[in-house]
Amino acid sequence: MSNTSKFRGVFPPVPTIVDAQGELDKAGMATLLDHLIASKVDGVLLLGSGGEFCHMTQKQRMETAEFCVRHINRRIPVLLGISSTCTQEVIELGRHADKLEVDAVLVLNPYYAKLTDEYIYNHFKTVAENIRTPVLIYNFPALTGQDISVDLLTRLARDIPNIIGIKDTVDNISHIREIINHVRPVRADFVIFSGYDEYMMDTLIMGGNGGIPATANFAPQITCGIYRAWCAKEYETMFGLQRQLSALSTIYSLDTPFFGIIKKAIQLSGVNISTHVMPPVLPANEGHIAQLEKVLKRAGL
Repeated sequence: MSNTSKFRGVFPPVPTIVDAQGELDKAGMATLLDHLIASKVDGVLLLGSGGEFCHMTQKQRMETAEFCVRHINRRIPVLLGISSTCTQEVIELGRHADKLEVDAVLVLNPYYAKLTDEYIYNHFKTVAENIRTPVLIYNFPALTGQDISVDLLTRLARDIPNIIGIKDTVDNISHIREIINHVRPVRADFVIFSGYDEYMMDTLIMGGNGGIPATANFAPQITCGIYRAWCAKEYETMFGLQRQLSALSTIYSLDTPFFGIIKKAIQLSGVNISTHVMPPVLPANEGHIAQLEKVLKRAGL
C-alpha cells in the first residue's frame, strides 16, 4: 500500500499559463510555480479543472505536465490530472505520469454518457490496475453529472490498493462527513481532500487531510494559514482566516468557468503572469475585473 502521509495540507489546483495562441507560456508557468513553492504550499495539482485540461489536446497536456514536473524538480509533491471520457486515454496519460514519476494522479469518473455504478467501478479499477502511480478519485458531480456514491467509494477503497484517496468537490459538507465515516474504517490511510475552499477547515476538523483550493494560487496566506493554524492549534487565528476565505470564495460566481478570474486574481496579487485562457473561454473583461477587485478588497486583500 502506498505511503499517503505526503498528501495533506493545501494543494492549489494550478492554472496553466498560456500565451495569446493558447500555447504553454513556460516563463509564466515557471514564475507561478516558483511563487507557490515560495509561499510554502504543501503540494500542487497540475491539469485539474482550473488547469483547463478539458480544453487541451493530449499533446498539450503532456507537454504541460513534462515542463511543470521538470521545473518543480521534487521540491513539493505533485498531483497530476489525467481525466478523460475514454478509459484507454486515461491509461495512456497515466503511463505518461508513471514516466514522470509524479506522486499521484487525479481521475474523474467518465462524463457525458451516464454510467451505472458498476461501469464507474470498472473505469477506476481498470485505470488503477494498469498504471503504477497512485490514484486519487475526483468527484465533481456538478460537472460530470454523476455523484460517486459513498457505497461505491467504499468498495473502491476496499478492493483496489492503488486507489489511495479522493478530491471531493461537492457543495455539501455532510458528503465529506459520510466519506470519512464509511471509508476510513475500511482504509484508515485513505486521503480525503475538500474541493471546495470554504469546506477545508471543516474537513480538517472531521479528520480529513486538507484541501485543493484555487484561492491558494493568489491568497496562500489565507488557505495555507488555515492549515498551519490548525496544525498549531491556533484556533482563533484559523477562524479569522476562515472568515476571510468565506468572503473570497464568491469569486467563483463571477464568470463561468472561472479560469480567467483566477488568473487575473493571481496577476493582481503581484505575480507576473499572462491572463490568457484556452478557447473557447475568454479572459476576464473589465466588468469581471471590477467585481473581482471588490471581492478582493472585501476579503482584506
